[in-house]
Parts: sequence; C-alpha cells; structure tokens
Amino acid sequence: MAGIQLSGLASGMDWRSLVDQLMRAEAAPQDKLRAEKVAGQQRSSALDSLKSQMVALQGALQPLLGGASSFSGRTASVADSSSGWKVSAGSGAPIGEYKVQVTQLATTSKLSGSADVGAGLSSTSDVSGLTIGTLPIGKAITAGDFTINGAKINLALTDSLQDVFDRISSQTGGAVAASYDPASDKVRLTSTATPQQPLVLGSANDSSNFLSALQLYNNGTGDVLPPKALGVLSMSKALVNANLRFAAGSVDSSGNGSFKINGTEITYNVNSDSMQSVLARINSSAAGVTASYDASADRMTLSNKTTGDVGISVSDDSGGLLQSMGLASGTTLSRGKNALFSVNDGDVLTSSSNTLDPGTLGVEGLSLTVSSVSTQTVNIAGDNSAVRSKVDDFITKYNAVQNSIDFQTRVTKGSDGKIKTSTLSGNSEMGEIARQLRSKVFSAVPGLSEGFQRLESIGIDFQSGSNSLEVKNPAKLEAALRDNPEKVTALIANKPDGVMARLDSYLTQVTGASGVMAAQTGAIARQSANLDGQISAMDRRLAQQKAQLEQSFIQMEQAQSNIQRQLSALTNSFK
Repeated sequence: MAGIQLSGLASGMDWRSLVDQLMRAEAAPQDKLRAEKVAGQQRSSALDSLKSQMVALQGALQPLLGGASSFSGRTASVADSSSGWKVSAGSGAPIGEYKVQVTQLATTSKLSGSADVGAGLSSTSDVSGLTIGTLPIGKAITAGDFTINGAKINLALTDSLQDVFDRISSQTGGAVAASYDPASDKVRLTSTATPQQPLVLGSANDSSNFLSALQLYNNGTGDVLPPKALGVLSMSKALVNANLRFAAGSVDSSGNGSFKINGTEITYNVNSDSMQSVLARINSSAAGVTASYDASADRMTLSNKTTGDVGISVSDDSGGLLQSMGLASGTTLSRGKNALFSVNDGDVLTSSSNTLDPGTLGVEGLSLTVSSVSTQTVNIAGDNSAVRSKVDDFITKYNAVQNSIDFQTRVTKGSDGKIKTSTLSGNSEMGEIARQLRSKVFSAVPGLSEGFQRLESIGIDFQSGSNSLEVKNPAKLEAALRDNPEKVTALIANKPDGVMARLDSYLTQVTGASGVMAAQTGAIARQSANLDGQISAMDRRLAQQKAQLEQSFIQMEQAQSNIQRQLSALTNSFK
C-alpha cells in the first residue's frame, strides 16, 4: 500500500499540491507574526545603533570635563631653536616671555683610580717566554713587517718578544738594540752607534703595528721609550688571572670578597668573576655610578650617573679587590658642578641637574633642559588647538546622534503621495531624547557672569533651521579660551550645571542599565520571545493539520484503489 501515498496515483488528483495550498492559507497569521518579529529586530538594531552613538558622544565629553586643565593648555618654545635647549609647559603655566641665563652647567663627579693597575709584562728582563700574540698590552699586535732605520723586521704572533729583539739587532746590523726594563715595564730601543744616531721608526708600507702597540714613536733621538707602562688588565679572564699588579689576596678560602660603593655592597669571586663582570655588576647596582676601565691609562674610573656636586664613597670590606683596582687609595675626586642660572635677571639659582623643574625655575608648569652656557628667551603661549580639537569632536558626535534620531523617526511623503515611515517612526521617547539633548546644550547655566552663560557666548550655536551644532564664530571661541579659560571651564565643566556636565549626566541616565534605551530593547526582546512561542505553537498545529489532511487523502486513494480492483474483477468475469 506504500505506493498509494503517491499523490493521485489512484484518484488522478494532485492532492499534495492542494494540501500545500491549504497549509499556506492556514499559515497566513504565522507569516504576520514573523514579519512583526523582523520589524522588532529592526527597531532593536536601530536602538542599539543610537545607543552606541550616545555612548560615543559621552566619551567625547570626558576630555572637556577635566576642569581648568582642559582649557588652559600651553605651548612653550625657545626663541633660538638651534640652542639645543628643550622646554615644556604644563597646563596653567603663566603665559609670557622669560629670559633664562645659564652661567654654569651641571656636571658629574668622577673618582679616578691610581694608574698602572695592570702588572708588568715580566718581572725580569728575560722576555724569551713572552709570546707576541698573548702579550697583556692595550693593543693587540698584528703579524707582518715593521721598519727601523729603513730595515724591515718580520714577526709572527708565535714569536717570543726576545725573538723580535734579536731580529731588530740582526736586521739593523747591530745598530739598534731592543730591551725590556721590568722596573718601568717598558720596551727600549737604543742606537748603538758612537756617537748615538737618531732612530727612524716605521714606514708607510708597514703591515705590523708592533711599534705603535708598544708605544714606540720617533722622538728625534737615539733613545726611544714608551710614555707609560705597557701591562694592562685582561678584562675577560678570571680575576685570579686578570694580570692585576696587586692580587686580591684577602678573599676567603673559596675566593669570595666584597666592597662597597656609596654604601651598596658588590660581591665577587676571584676564581669565577672577570673584571668585566665586576664592572657590569657595579653599573647595574643601586650604587648610582658608572664604572669603567681605560686601557690606555691603565686606570679605573667611577662616575656618578646623576649630575651635581655630589661625592663618591668607596670601602673595601673584604678581599682587597678595590685596592687592586686602584680605587682604595691614591684616587682623585673631580667634584661635579651644580648648574647656575637666573630667570629674568633675578638672583642666581642653583640646580644639581641640567633639567630645571618648575620648583627650581620658580615658574609654575615650566620645565627646561639646558645644554649650553648661554642666555635664551623662553616663550609660553596658550594652546587652543588641543581644546578646539576636543570641541570639534564633541560637535561631530552630538550631530551624529541628532541626525540619527531624525533619520530613524522621520515620516515623509513620497512622490506617489503615500506616507513613508522610518524604523522608529512614532517612538515618542526618541523624540523626547532629541529634545532633551537640545535643551541641555542650549539652555543657560545658572550663576555665571553675563556673557558666559550659554555656548553661543563662546561662538558655538545651532546651524540655522537645524538640530546640528557648529562653531559659528571661531574667533570668539579662540578669544574666550585665551582670555577667560576659567569662565569657559565654569560654562562647560562645572558640576552639576555646566553644559557638558549636565549632558554627561543625562546620557548616563538614558544609556544606563535602567535607562530608556535598555527598557525599549528589553521590551522588544521579550516581545520577540513571545512571538517565537506563538510561531512554534502554530508550527505544531499546522504540522498536525497537514498530517491529518494527508492521511485523509491517503485513505481516499486506498478506497479508490479498492473500487478499481473490484470493477476490474467484475469486468473480467462478464466478458
């Protein structure tokens, strides 16, 4: 019997199309509910869009609600832009011109250690065990040729220093002798001629820097000595192998020691720390100094990180490394200087820093960083550009809200004479919001002086025949911001009656959790849920009706099929 379910198989009637037509007719009320739901969703979307624009408007109000600081911005400049001075002026800084004369810049204090902290190349004059490539001197020697009295001497980095001395003698025919003095830690070149002849060192095509690395330079005589000792520290090696002239001999059995700089403790281990890591530890500590090593002078230096006449204190707690670094005795303190300056030919003032803050300068809101001993003119002027930008942003977002309400609620007459409505046409609460916004912006602020009670007093008004605001008189706004920032502040930001303050309060009320926007979208959401329930109930009822109709037609098809079979049997019996 399953085949009889095919529409019209027995009856010849397309009853399934008939059922579909009947169901469409029955679903007409349901289609109306769906259309009503779509309309509700469109209203909800329009309300959400309006709410977002109101929130954006409220956001644009905040920069204007900061009190006096919002309307007393300042710009600052130095008349001589090439001076290198840097200037800034905070909100409310007194407008005017200031003559600043700097007679002394602030400098840092520096503690210079004793020289020659590096050990000599050798404790004896025998340098046959010293390899050229590993000599602990300030500049690494390069392999190649160098020239003395026109004779070329070649060296390799694997040569000993004595090898080079011997080669100097042989290549110059014994006219020049080279030797090492352990007492002064210097290499000496001497003319052996009688009378002694001036030595001529180097040539333009030398490929080895041997002479300059050992500080051997022409002096017009037959006796050449370096200006200072040769041995320097090995910065990357462990302290125990760092070529210190005096080893840190007071460390504990594990090699640990410590010292203090400006009361900050610095610890070290002579077996694992290098001089490089000790200096890095000092520089990153709270001691407030920068430690450095000058290989050319073979000397340690501590410099304060801040300027001013401030001392540097050191103490060797244990281990003796500070003494080994030449910083415990024989030091020289170069005291830093304080900056000396005057403002508008006033008294000489003092600052430990070259950045002069408002308290130091005596000018509220003015900060100045000086970089030269000179006299400069500093100008402070009102900065209305930032305020104007905030006002323009407010006007743009206010107009966007009003225009959206107008667009969403308008009722127009088409060219065919028919009335056309918008998504929120007839929504009286939206019209009331638009009216309240205009009222908050337009109405006077009580208690203010004449001429500063409305926005129009400072050049802001509605466009003719429109709900949109504009800056109608820019010059009037500029003058008000320049000459009467405190009155502009009262008009706009004073709570609770300032224009922006009351507008902010009203928008909070409208867009809040219990405001009209939430109430309307909530009502639409509940209505939509109710419609969904009605539509679902109708779907179930229509499904039952359709099933009943289909069952009736199927039974009709079955009856028709039975009759046709009986008729066929009778016809066959009475041929």
